Amino acid sequence: MKKRNFVNLNINPCKMCMPMGAAIALRGIENSMMMLHGSQGCNAYLRTHLTTHFSEPMDIASSSLHENATIHGGGGNLKKGLKNLIQLYRPTFIGVATTCLAETIGEDVVRIVKEFKAENDIGQVSVIATNTPGYGGTLYEGYFRTLRDVARHVARETPRHERINVVMAHVSPGDVRNIKAMLRAFGLDAVVFPDISATFDAPFSREFHRIPKGGTPHADIAAMAGARATLEIGATIPDQISPGKYLEDQFGVPLSRCPIPIGLANCDAFMRALARLAGRPVPTEFHEDRGRLLDGMIDMHKVSGEIRALVYGDPDLVSAVASLCAENGIAPAVLSTGAESPLFRALMRELLKESYEASIVLDDTDFETIEHHALRSGVNLAIGNSAGKQLTEKHGIPPVRIGFPINDRYGGQRLVYTGYAGSLKLLDDVVNARLAKKFGMHRVVMRERYHRPDDASGRDRAGDGPIAAGGPIADPVRAS
Repeated sequence: MKKRNFVNLNINPCKMCMPMGAAIALRGIENSMMMLHGSQGCNAYLRTHLTTHFSEPMDIASSSLHENATIHGGGGNLKKGLKNLIQLYRPTFIGVATTCLAETIGEDVVRIVKEFKAENDIGQVSVIATNTPGYGGTLYEGYFRTLRDVARHVARETPRHERINVVMAHVSPGDVRNIKAMLRAFGLDAVVFPDISATFDAPFSREFHRIPKGGTPHADIAAMAGARATLEIGATIPDQISPGKYLEDQFGVPLSRCPIPIGLANCDAFMRALARLAGRPVPTEFHEDRGRLLDGMIDMHKVSGEIRALVYGDPDLVSAVASLCAENGIAPAVLSTGAESPLFRALMRELLKESYEASIVLDDTDFETIEHHALRSGVNLAIGNSAGKQLTEKHGIPPVRIGFPINDRYGGQRLVYTGYAGSLKLLDDVVNARLAKKFGMHRVVMRERYHRPDDASGRDRAGDGPIAAGGPIADPVRAS
């Protein structure tokens, strides 16, 4: 590989920007809207990716910064945009997120929002500001930083109550519904924060709503300060952007964390956490689901042992999928994330130290680097979002799509890979992707391996017709 300046050069980064994470987080709050303080191009970028992944309309207001604003400041644009947003959409909550442009010219959005509130009678509308420069991190950091800022502005001192807080990892709306069902099965009354289960995957309705129904109610967020405990789903969340850590430090709400429940070990940890919070044993239905997962692991072990996987995406999702791989004999050959995360690196080294010490762990990386290591490591399966599809196009590595964005297939918002049943579905998809590649190319491989032209006519020894010109056919099963 040619030498590169890895500090200053990224080629096809393995990440999306912080405002994208803010948009997803804010969509999970009831009757909320996002105001993006930046250019219209940034707004279009976010809406395009969110709409194609979730197959839902996605309205994001924009302050429409232009050349004059870069010199004179964009406070006037932001105030005018907020006023129009309130008049047109009637939200009860507005999150103002910044972009690269706003941060580069030094916009003090907290001050501008404070001035807007003082200058206008906005009634019961809550308006908060969060700093999310695109160059300051990834979707992952933008998601959790926004949630922390929402909790910081909305949560208020309140008497202790029996509800718990569940800070949701960045997973699909289908997975959010699945985790909510697990909470109900344990009899837990929980504030799920944020709740995108309906706002990003709404049932069909003939009635159009400018702001979709659903999301975490504002009153529930305010009462999070009085919960008896917080469960934060995510093993790599830094304390400085953790909503749960903020609630613990400011209001004394006990915090515990667990990984995304994907894979046997992670699901077991999640079940233990719920059982402890509920003060009751794990319901029978989950024991049965666990048994089915074990049965499937046994059924598929002969094929899973052939797989050398590349896993990429948000650090929490990659670490959870890597755990499923390792416990099924799937070599997690390359594990990569675009976020800079010492916690991710440490967690993966601990996971890999027993049997997979040769695996490559990458953070703050791009797809050119990932491609280089994937080919050197003999990867034959990729698990991640649609951004890595060039690995399939260029090298024939079969993909299993998970995470965000999935914009070259339908149904990304409905994927359910959490829990024992969801983990079994993911394992099915991974193993079947390998089988499709293996047996889809079997005849081509056999033809090249055992049939050669034996005369000038170009016909093979079996008389099955001419062999295609263009040189020998590579063995895609071995090469993969």
